[in-house]
Amino acid sequence: MRYSMLALVFIFFISCESDKKSEDIDYVAKNDQEITAYIAENNLEAQKSNSGLYYVINEEGTGAQPTATSNVTVAYTGYYLNGNVFDKSDANGISFGLDRVIKGWTEGIPYFKEGGNGILLVPAHLGYGNNNYSGIPGGSVLIFDVSLISVN
Repeated sequence: MRYSMLALVFIFFISCESDKKSEDIDYVAKNDQEITAYIAENNLEAQKSNSGLYYVINEEGTGAQPTATSNVTVAYTGYYLNGNVFDKSDANGISFGLDRVIKGWTEGIPYFKEGGNGILLVPAHLGYGNNNYSGIPGGSVLIFDVSLISVN
């Protein structure tokens, strides 16, 4: 009886540990490798912030520069590393507060001034995290072609 109880406890810990390993993928490191490979494959000149956000400024813009709490109008296309588009605004863009969107946008959009455009390469920890969200698979790198139309 004593040995069977020990065996059950051992099996329980092993099964819990294997579940934990499948849930605890280090997406920060994985996403960073995926993003740097994407940058190299596409010959992009990207900058990396301290948070792990990569960004490319194609055109800085000449107008007002938003802050992390600004309301802005942005035209964008969002896609995965494989090029599949998951979201897109129309040419007129969409308006929102930068304090109400994913961290990658709150941090990334202020790199541009009105009239500016570029690319945000957002790792999962600055996007939707490790869990699935509205059709976006957990742990996904999200890429956004963005144009800052206005700071409202």
